[in-house]
Amino acid sequence: MSRLKDQVAIVTGGSKGIGRAIVERLAREGAKVTLCARNEADVKKTSAELSNQGLSVEGFGADVASEEQVRSLVDAVSTRHGRIDILVNNAGLGIFGNFVDSSIADIDTMLATNIRGVMLATHAVLPHMIGQSGGQIVHIASLAGKNTVKGGAVYAATKWALRGFAASLMLEVREHNIRVVTVCPGSVDTSFSSSGKRGGNITQPEDVADAVVFAISAPARSMFSEIDVRPTRP
Repeated sequence: MSRLKDQVAIVTGGSKGIGRAIVERLAREGAKVTLCARNEADVKKTSAELSNQGLSVEGFGADVASEEQVRSLVDAVSTRHGRIDILVNNAGLGIFGNFVDSSIADIDTMLATNIRGVMLATHAVLPHMIGQSGGQIVHIASLAGKNTVKGGAVYAATKWALRGFAASLMLEVREHNIRVVTVCPGSVDTSFSSSGKRGGNITQPEDVADAVVFAISAPARSMFSEIDVRPTRP
């Protein structure tokens, strides 16, 4: 299938786990994908592996918490392809433990990546999408953004904030034919998951990627603004 043929996509945090699955899925649907992550070695490895499979995937080393690096990423993609159709804000991290034991550095890191990074990437991409009268912005949030989480106060707060940002942004930009989608995974079989669950009875990264493609390939008249993805069985 080529539901996204020749569409230009950026996926942040795209070198591993859910991000990598999204990069591959978009590319297999025909998109031209640029993935970014902080670790240059991981970026090169992932982009090379997927490119060697005949997929249109490029890598760009960037920390989404850095305005300069995000602007460089967006400018590079726009210059190369002339447009940006899809942004997937996937980059995120969680440092878990009782709030009283959290260092201020850890708090700042989560806020910088999970919220500031999303806003920086979205802010950089939006003028391109408004100028071309269309686009799709996908935020990878979490069910922690709908629930309280013992040992995850800061992480949950960032995901609650992300959902508030996304819902408000949607009201601002839909008049420009821009869809804003938030995907909220629960436990997923990746190294990020703190549940310890693994295997076929838990949501896979590819399942989250399928939800992203489902939302952005929907008829133009409709928008799936928020999607929960959780294991069928507890």
